[in-house]
Amino acid sequence: MMDMLNSFLETDLGNGTTIGDFLTYEYLAAIAGSIVGAIAIIVAAFIISGWLKRKIVKVALRHEELDDTLFIFLGNVLRYVVLIFAGLFVLNTFGVQTTSFIAALGAAGLAVGLAVQGTLSNLAAGVMIIIFRPVRLGDFVTVAGVSGTVKDISLNTTELATLDNVQVIVPNAQVWGSVITNYSVYGTRRAEWTFGVSYGANLATAEKVIRDTILADPRALTDPEPFIQVNNLGASSVDFLVRVWCASGDKFAFEADMKRQVKEALDAAGIDIPFPTQTMIQVSG
Repeated sequence: MMDMLNSFLETDLGNGTTIGDFLTYEYLAAIAGSIVGAIAIIVAAFIISGWLKRKIVKVALRHEELDDTLFIFLGNVLRYVVLIFAGLFVLNTFGVQTTSFIAALGAAGLAVGLAVQGTLSNLAAGVMIIIFRPVRLGDFVTVAGVSGTVKDISLNTTELATLDNVQVIVPNAQVWGSVITNYSVYGTRRAEWTFGVSYGANLATAEKVIRDTILADPRALTDPEPFIQVNNLGASSVDFLVRVWCASGDKFAFEADMKRQVKEALDAAGIDIPFPTQTMIQVSG
C-alpha cells in the first residue's frame, strides 16, 4: 500500500514536478483558506442581499403612496445581483476564469431562452407592468376580454376577480399586449340614462322632474354641469338624454337607483312613459 502511495506521489506532472510537490502543507493551507474565504463570502452575500431587500421593501411599507409590488420586485432584483457578483468573486478566488464562464452561461441562457419564449415573454411583460403600472392592485379593469378587480400582479401572471367573484389568471404577455380599460384611475365617472316620455307630455315639466329627482341624490355632482336635453324623437316617445357625473365607485348603483326613482317621479307627476304599440287594421273583403 505504501509503495502505491509513494508511486502516486512521485507521478511526474511535467517539468520535473510531481504530485507530491503540490501536496505540501502550504498548498493545503492555501486551499483550506480559499474554501473558508468562499464560505465567508457566500454567507456575507446572503446576509447583505437579504438586508438590502428588506430595506427597500420597508420604504414602500412606510409610505402608503408608494407601490408595494414594485419595491418588492426591485428588492428581489438587487438581492440576486448581489448573489451573482458574490458567486463570480468566489470563482475568481479559486482561479476560475469568469470571462469564459460568463460567455458559456450566456450561450446556455440563449438556448434556454429560445426553448421557453412564451414564459420569457410573460416575464418581460411582467417587468413592464410592474415598472410602468398600467394596472394596480384593487383597480377594476377590462383586459384581454376579461373584466374584474386586480387581486395580484406577479412576474408571470395577473390575477383578476370578476364581478361574480371568479378567479381569472391572465398571462402578463396578454395584459401588456392588449388594450387595457382601467375604470379606477380617475376619481369621477359619468352616469348616463335615456328616459322617454309621451308626445303629449309637457317637456319642460318632464325635464324638471328628471333633473330634480337625480340632483336630489347626494351621489350626483354639479361640477361638471349635468346634461339633460331632448335627444331623440322616437317612434312612440320623446327621449331625454341625461348625463350626470358621480364618484367612480358609485356609478353602477347610482344608475340603477335613478332608473327606478325617475320612473316613480314621472308617474307621480302624471307624465306617461310610453311603450311601443302596434295597431292592426283588418279590412274585410
